[in-house]
Amino acid sequence: MNIKGKKVIVKDGDVDKAIRKLKKKVADSGLLIELQNRQTYTKPSVARKVARAMAIKRWKKFLATQKLNQK
Repeated sequence: MNIKGKKVIVKDGDVDKAIRKLKKKVADSGLLIELQNRQTYTKPSVARKVARAMAIKRWKKFLATQKLNQK
């Protein structure tokens, strides 16, 4: 039986450290974001609008870093 998923080994009974590691693995995998996106239906027009806004934000951030590097 092959079980797929995120695993964390608890060493020396340190459950708190294992929980922190598990939370980091889940956050890095993007699993929570995927679940949040699937909870409600997003119209394609809204998805495009959000994607465009995010792209503009990334572009402005890129330009701001370029201006900082020139000085």
